[in-house]
Amino acid sequence: MSRQIPSLNALRAFEAAGRHGRMTLAAAELNVTHSAVSRQIQHLEALLGVPLFEGPKNRWRLTEAGLRLLAGLGTAFDQIDASVRAVADTDEGAIDVSCPGTFTMRWLIPRLYRFQADYPKINVRLTASSKPVDFERDGVDVAIRVGDPPWPAGADVIALFPEQIGPVLAAHLAQGHVGGLDIIPELHTRTRPQAWSDWRSRSGRQLSAGPRVDYEHFYFMLEAVRAGLGVCAAPWPYVVDDIHAGRLLAPYGFVESGHQYVALKRLRRNRKASLFCEWLAAQAREFQTLNPASVEME
Repeated sequence: MSRQIPSLNALRAFEAAGRHGRMTLAAAELNVTHSAVSRQIQHLEALLGVPLFEGPKNRWRLTEAGLRLLAGLGTAFDQIDASVRAVADTDEGAIDVSCPGTFTMRWLIPRLYRFQADYPKINVRLTASSKPVDFERDGVDVAIRVGDPPWPAGADVIALFPEQIGPVLAAHLAQGHVGGLDIIPELHTRTRPQAWSDWRSRSGRQLSAGPRVDYEHFYFMLEAVRAGLGVCAAPWPYVVDDIHAGRLLAPYGFVESGHQYVALKRLRRNRKASLFCEWLAAQAREFQTLNPASVEME
């Protein structure tokens, strides 16, 4: 069945006039004359067979039919605008980026202001996830993940940096235990239960710590470490700012975990996503110049 849709110009003229409440303001927005807006609205009223405005010219108001039409057109034009922006290959509009929650808070967000300064018209919408990426299911443009190949089919893979892990603890806690970590609680997280064993295996150290304490999320564990509640095996990107600020110490340095941070981008053409991934790669290169700190305990 064919759709009976009036002229788009007539609908735009009516929507602007109804939204502003004055035809002169509608004419200014549409860059046409007052009389052009008036003619379009008269044409629309004749086509629909109902008045859309009533009252004297200097105090007209929307009729009941006009109010109903304006409400529908406002939603429709918003949807049209969103649809056009979603497919337009420009450096303006929104992109959806998925990445692990703690990485987002500890590494990406503290640097994101730089991207927004360079591309103020791109809106980066963040979602937290560490699940395997399915672009069709998840509806994202870019996904940052840490892991190992193979990566999902249908993705352009941008290598960022290898992951490095090591034990970290609050500076004031380390000062009170210069003889070792034997009585300091060893913190673990359920989202990455093998972090300590991976570090011991790759570093060759058989470090002994105190009683084991488990946290549900990585971010909770890092906050506990900052508060001096124990020592944990943490990735360098998650603690670099705290170490440089002197809040945390890494007494045994960091070793590569064998995992890699990557950005995964849909293969389809998307200028906004490409600009974001280029920026990520540049940030990763700069980040790799910040060699992981090592402060050996006596």
